[in-house]
Amino acid sequence: MSLSPALMPTTTLGEIWVYLAATPLLGLTLTLLAYAVAHRLFLACGSHPLANPVAVAIALIGSLLWLTGMPYTTYFEGAQFVHFLLGPATVAMAVALHAQWPLLRRLWWPLLAGLAVGALAAALSAVLLGWALGASPQSLASLAPKSVTTPVAMGIAESLGGLPSLTAVLVVSTGIWGAVTARGLFHWLGWHDPVVRGFALGVAAHGIGTARAFQVDPTMGAFAGLAMGLAALFNAIALPPLMGALLAWLTAPA
Repeated sequence: MSLSPALMPTTTLGEIWVYLAATPLLGLTLTLLAYAVAHRLFLACGSHPLANPVAVAIALIGSLLWLTGMPYTTYFEGAQFVHFLLGPATVAMAVALHAQWPLLRRLWWPLLAGLAVGALAAALSAVLLGWALGASPQSLASLAPKSVTTPVAMGIAESLGGLPSLTAVLVVSTGIWGAVTARGLFHWLGWHDPVVRGFALGVAAHGIGTARAFQVDPTMGAFAGLAMGLAALFNAIALPPLMGALLAWLTAPA
């Protein structure tokens, strides 16, 4: 069996990269390797929140794309396989939540109240802070759903006249920030109940926060997953009319 000309021993590293970049599986391989390295670093740092594996993996992949000049669309041709698994992974969270059903039945009313307050506070604080700092109407619309899971957030932003691509960046940044700061904030507030911690993290930091919650405690992860799903539903219904009215009032000519 003869080697492909592109893989001959005399081939330079740059030529090998060009050859591999033509295959869609390169994006998948880079994603898995980056997360594996980031997770090893996370464990080596004693699971310190500042070494969040999602943030580190994003930094590694972003740096590699910048250094090699690879377009994001080329990378995503392979990475989309991981993206597809987000749906099944989200549904699978119901398995962990099922084990918490007796507790959920007792707490449904406080959880729903916390959901509404938390979701509205996340959107209002972002929009009002952006408005106070002089952000454009399009940026304000992009900020409103920053605590909602990415696919839903992009749809909400588009309906409000925002930029879905900007919203996606804000959503990921919010999730990483929540995962990094949550433990210290919860300790400072004196919140030790895993149900309270998980639900708050799911409402504020969606999928990335939920992944962090599962690393800490199964109960915390289960209620973070519940909060993420309910927050997506609540925000999809409530944010377009409420934020639309607020944005119209904030951006109206004096």
